[in-house]
Amino acid sequence: MKISVYLTGGIACYKAIEVVRGLEKAGHEVRIVMTKNAEHFVTSHTLAALTKYPVLDDLWSKENEDKISHVELAQWPDLALVVPATANFIAKMACGIADDAASTTILATSAPKFVIPAMNDQMWTNPATQRNLDLLKQDGIQIMKPKVGVLAEGYVAKGRMPEPSEILTWMSEIIKDNDCLAGKKIIVTAGGTIEPIDPVRYIGNYSSGKMGIAIAEAAKKQGADVTLIYGNISVSIPKGIKSIHAETTEDMEKAVLHEFVNSDVLIMAAAVADWRCERVQDHKIKKQNNKNELNLSLIKTTDILKAASKIKNKNQIIIGFAAETNDLLENANKKLESKGADYIVANDVSKDVFGNDNDQVTILIKHKKPEILPQMSKKKVAEEIIKLL
Repeated sequence: MKISVYLTGGIACYKAIEVVRGLEKAGHEVRIVMTKNAEHFVTSHTLAALTKYPVLDDLWSKENEDKISHVELAQWPDLALVVPATANFIAKMACGIADDAASTTILATSAPKFVIPAMNDQMWTNPATQRNLDLLKQDGIQIMKPKVGVLAEGYVAKGRMPEPSEILTWMSEIIKDNDCLAGKKIIVTAGGTIEPIDPVRYIGNYSSGKMGIAIAEAAKKQGADVTLIYGNISVSIPKGIKSIHAETTEDMEKAVLHEFVNSDVLIMAAAVADWRCERVQDHKIKKQNNKNELNLSLIKTTDILKAASKIKNKNQIIIGFAAETNDLLENANKKLESKGADYIVANDVSKDVFGNDNDQVTILIKHKKPEILPQMSKKKVAEEIIKLL
């Protein structure tokens, strides 16, 4: 696993060196980001020698003039670890402040983040610090609480950084939990397919692709080999995930069936068009003064979910989506029975769902009671779906 380790300006920096060594001994690839204050306690030369990589500590150094090193390093890791995390750096993370190499890089990092605070007990118990920690938790950042022990000031209190062995044990458990889909190939569809009417018009839907892309990212974070097959979307494609663009339902069907043959899981989160024009015009349809109507002859598109179920083997899993505006569970249950899927994620799209960052879904599983999830971010919904796997 690729791990970026951030050292900030506390005396516990000397113990962070043992954490870096332990991560490398466990087979992980480590790169270092340091604040200038951290370098008052340990040198960047020490960490560079250990990791065999340059340490990022300055956005404006001569070495970085021809590249954007902080963005490159922000996109590189599978997870980011801040050890030790000072009260100052925790505050920067909580507020999104980016005023040096370390704070800028971690702000640009989308990988899971883990924080090991270490500071004086008065700073630890300060309401501002506790507020900032609560904000980090709300953002999904995991925090390992400091220990009671002898502080740099010479008295016993809470604020001491845990020993490197404790941190490494904590990290190994997290890495194990975050790697449970290693070796599994997962296909995720996202966005809406479009069906052309003529060279400039098409039939489409309001799908943004946010849910499917969140699922693809959640699966990748669990170690899966993810292929994202996407249609018409309004959000960017995440880097580091294999992606295939499929504009029409026919394009998506071909891509899905080709990829699904050698995969373990198919998650059909795309909003696939149900209808297409029987005949696509080869020129733009013009308005005619003597006609107030335009009649289109539509025919059904292929049912990709059902087609995939027909070639599914006993070791493969298919998760479908049911976007409904009425009779949610009744229609979703019909889909579960008729489509051959193992799970159906049902969501009511009669309200403000398309393009929104939040959703409320019910997961239907064959021969089990529906699992009703509370309203949450689509990112959290994605994580719940991946937990099923």
